[in-house]
Amino acid sequence: MTPEQFLRTLSKQEPEPVYLFVGPEGYRRAPCRKALLEKVLSEEDREEGYARHDLDELSISEVLDDARSMSLFARNRVIWVASAESALPRGRAAASEDDEGSGKSAVGPEALAAYCKDPTPGVVLVFDARKWDFDGEDKTKMDRLAKYYGAIRAVVEFVKFTPQDARAFVQSQAAERGLRLGSNEIDLLVEATAADASRLANEVEKLALFAEVNGGKVTAADIANMVPNAQETTVFNLVNALARRSRVEAMQLLDTLVREGEYLPLALTFLGGIFRLALAAREQGLRSSSEVQSFFQRQGTPMWRSRADQIHTASSKFTKEKLEEALQLVFRADRDMKSSRVDDRIVMEEFVLRLTR
Repeated sequence: MTPEQFLRTLSKQEPEPVYLFVGPEGYRRAPCRKALLEKVLSEEDREEGYARHDLDELSISEVLDDARSMSLFARNRVIWVASAESALPRGRAAASEDDEGSGKSAVGPEALAAYCKDPTPGVVLVFDARKWDFDGEDKTKMDRLAKYYGAIRAVVEFVKFTPQDARAFVQSQAAERGLRLGSNEIDLLVEATAADASRLANEVEKLALFAEVNGGKVTAADIANMVPNAQETTVFNLVNALARRSRVEAMQLLDTLVREGEYLPLALTFLGGIFRLALAAREQGLRSSSEVQSFFQRQGTPMWRSRADQIHTASSKFTKEKLEEALQLVFRADRDMKSSRVDDRIVMEEFVLRLTR
């Protein structure tokens, strides 16, 4: 179930005895945990009735032993179990976990299944797993996690915000605070925070305080100055300038990066990433930003619309040969930056000159 479904269900009925909270998104966890604590524990029980364990330090069996222990000081209890991923078997145990009667690797799931069939009245257990994502390289790990905790019926999935979700979230947060943000400013915020809800909420609140003395209006320049990583947008613009072979504009943007204190090796790494993705898009014959976004999302690569636009622009403006040359120049510039004899700015200027010939 989604966090929203969890909150709606919790408001209408008694909580399940055991939950699995899974997924990397953290912003929506806080209201879910708060609602669960308020549902289960009265104010006088919250100090004694809430316990937190970590599976980096304890075993599943030790946690279940605590859950079966009756408290003398609280009528109901909530036990929050962090690092739920740590219970999964590793090494040889992981390789043999599918075998029938696999010894120690089966102890945790079997004990948990037994507890789920006969849970302690008044106790709510929450196993919290937030290290892994649902797609890409983490998918296999998530499948193992789901199998290990298969006895738990109530699973709440905390999926990362998509760029579309993030845009809607920013609009909602800004409206609540009387903050006026245009489409470009919203895109810039989403890019600068990688669509992370917690960071977006913090930055919107910060910008709202700033805007109180500016009539509720925030510009892209304000965001670039106040939001960490917003300078990446200048690098995006540099990609566009390079794609158009606009040497003068590219040099001006490079100067902007230097004046803003951008770490040029990091900017070069970002450029290299764009060029690699653009080359892949060209080889796949992707003909629009939508196709770029859809293709890379299926591959498990984070991709929002503005980034897809940049990749599509680069793949359509540069020939395959020019993209390959750009990657060679990135490699050469990276090598030169690691030399103590050359200034990073000189290396980047040479990179721009060669790429805009």
